[in-house]
Order: sequence, then structure tokens, then C-alpha cells
Amino acid sequence: QVQLVESGGGSVQAGGSLRLSCAASGGIFRIATMAWYRQAPGKQRDVVASITSGGNTAITDSVKGRFAISRDNAKNTVYLQMNSLKPEDTAVYYCYADLRTPLGRSIDYWGQGTRVSVSS
Repeated sequence: QVQLVESGGGSVQAGGSLRLSCAASGGIFRIATMAWYRQAPGKQRDVVASITSGGNTAITDSVKGRFAISRDNAKNTVYLQMNSLKPEDTAVYYCYADLRTPLGRSIDYWGQGTRVSVSS
């Protein structure tokens, strides 16, 4: 059974840094895109950053220049380095993975979420 396990959340002051990790395990054949989403209280879940298996990345405008996404394909792990954190970055951060079966079928998986709280 596939699992995505996140770690690295916590509470920091504005201007601080955190690094989130998400490791996928279980019956994995291939992982296509991996991504980080976040959901602030009372708001919808939005994508923060994504990365393909080839290393192509996309970062949402609000965090460009502050956040960076990377992955280790050998470890089935995706990272989110968050620098210069702002109070508006406070949210639950979710890891996402697009897993592919041997026949090419796409299956979405989500982590349980890790909370990031930034105080001013």
C-alpha cells in the first residue's frame, strides 16, 4: 500500500526557514509529478510548487524567490525548502504524488499534511 509521509513542519518566526520532506513508500512502480499544496484556515487547497520526474519545476508566484522544490528519485522523496517565511505562509502543507502503474494508469496520492505556522 502506497503511503506519503511528510515531515519538517513546525512553528517559526517571520523570516525563518523550514524544510519539508515527503517520502513515498509501498508498491511504487513509477512516480511522475510530485508537488506541495497548502491550505490555510477557511481557504481552498492550492498548489505551491511541483516537480516532474525529469526535474522541471513550477513555483506559484507568491513564493517565488523564497521557496524551492526538489526531489530525490532514488528515494522517492520530494522536498520543499522554505526561506524568508511570512505569516501568510501559515497553512497545512500537503504532499502530492502522481503514481503510474506499469500500464501507465495515473493514480493520485496525498500525504496527511504537516502544519506550518509563521508568527510575526
